[in-house]
Amino acid sequence: MKKQIFIVTLFLVSFYATGQQKNINNYKYIIVPEKLDFLKQADQYQTSSLTKFLLQKNGFDVYLSNENHPEEVTKDRCSALYANIENKSSMFSTKVLIQLKNCFDKVVYTSEIGKSREKDYKKSYQEAIRNAHNSMSELKYEALPETAKRLEINEEKKLPSTSKIEKKPIKVIPSTSTSKKAIESAENVKEVASNILYAQVRENGYQLINTKPEVVFLLLNTNVKEVFVIKDKNGILYKNGTIWVAEYYKNNVLISEEYQVKF
Repeated sequence: MKKQIFIVTLFLVSFYATGQQKNINNYKYIIVPEKLDFLKQADQYQTSSLTKFLLQKNGFDVYLSNENHPEEVTKDRCSALYANIENKSSMFSTKVLIQLKNCFDKVVYTSEIGKSREKDYKKSYQEAIRNAHNSMSELKYEALPETAKRLEINEEKKLPSTSKIEKKPIKVIPSTSTSKKAIESAENVKEVASNILYAQVRENGYQLINTKPEVVFLLLNTNVKEVFVIKDKNGILYKNGTIWVAEYYKNNVLISEEYQVKF
């Protein structure tokens, strides 16, 4: 039965729309600049305040850069994303896109280009921003488990993790059964932690991240319950009891891996 599902679902891959990776679920706050780079005045044509209003619809706490920010953001600017409007306008139309960047100025999300042919600048920019935001309908704030959130922030900062699953170096004392057990226990814990994946909702499915954090699999929904296509890996993920099994081909060899997935 597993092989039949595996063969059938492989043919579904090419029929699913490809989505953009959006690793933003661990962010609650978005900061919008009060003055956009391509405009002369702060909040000219109400572009910044409109962007703030629209992003709030996605479930985020949004602030203009000149407003008082939450204490969490004040103490750690890496706890927020930073919005940016890219102006792609031509002579005959206004074109913009909305970017979200992390504290290291790395783009983690980009909308589609919003267009307007209005001649009035205010109407044109506002319509283009609204149209760009329309492509962000699948973007919703959902907090990650606190452990994964701390790990992601610490990884970005290159700081030591304070998570409980962090493993400290173990002093090995040769020829003692106690030390061997301690080492084996630590290795087991490490293996369990590496097999835990966290699911983040994305268009047409999920992305699964580990605790580093990094994206391990991109999943596409199927019509079969608890069966997903693994995008770009020529395989599937399915549930077997309480364990999720990933089966995919690598160098023409079928690989089978077991994971605990937190949806």
